[in-house]
Amino acid sequence: MQLTVLGCSGSAPGPDLPTSGYLVEAAGVRIAVELGGGVLGPLQRRCDPFDLDAVLLSHLHLDHCADFSALTTYLRAHPSPPAAFDRLRVLAPSHAPSRLAAAHAASEEELAELRLEDTFDFVPLAAGRFAVGPVTVDVAPVRHICEAYAFRISHGGVSLVFSGDTVPCPELVGLARGADLLLADAAWREQAGRADYLHMSGRESSAVAAEAGVGRLVLTHVLPWSDREGVLADAAEAFAGPVSLAEPGAVYVVQPAPIG
Repeated sequence: MQLTVLGCSGSAPGPDLPTSGYLVEAAGVRIAVELGGGVLGPLQRRCDPFDLDAVLLSHLHLDHCADFSALTTYLRAHPSPPAAFDRLRVLAPSHAPSRLAAAHAASEEELAELRLEDTFDFVPLAAGRFAVGPVTVDVAPVRHICEAYAFRISHGGVSLVFSGDTVPCPELVGLARGADLLLADAAWREQAGRADYLHMSGRESSAVAAEAGVGRLVLTHVLPWSDREGVLADAAEAFAGPVSLAEPGAVYVVQPAPIG
């Protein structure tokens, strides 16, 4: 299994740094996880969007789905789509069709006529397991300020977990138990008086990783005004395994964690 970071900035882009977007590839299956602003361009360097097998959207804040509109335009306006292309499967919160259509349409009149379901096969997320070809996707609700989910993507005895946006919670720890790689929200360093149900700090992300016994921790969604190296240093103090900051273009080959 291979994970490519397309974008990893939290809440807003940074210089040359798109917001959340990742490509997971396994057994010939390609899954886009999040489509934040600026992500469709880097995605096209890795594969043709028509070759995607599924899109996973953890929640519908725009830093995680803004480029869904760009993907919509690409798939609907391309002059020569593949003959075999039908509809692209999208696993997302239940209100995704109306929310994403409203973000794409330029007017109420256009919105009234827009049918994203002509291009996308929307599957509402809920706790449970989904299959994308031979790849399994386990889903757990997490704790954010809106409906939000985390994903565990598995194939061939290896698994990676994407936390989405969340605070530390038992649901995430349970989903991540024994995973080979945890791609975790780590927006900032520890801070007093922060709002509840937004994001984890680097230290909190590493505490989740340690409790879940994951093999490797990759920190993502660091806010563009946060201290990236400080977030990493905090996490490295609390997690004994390999820990790094996500960087655009980084590629991780997900392998079984060493025993012991």
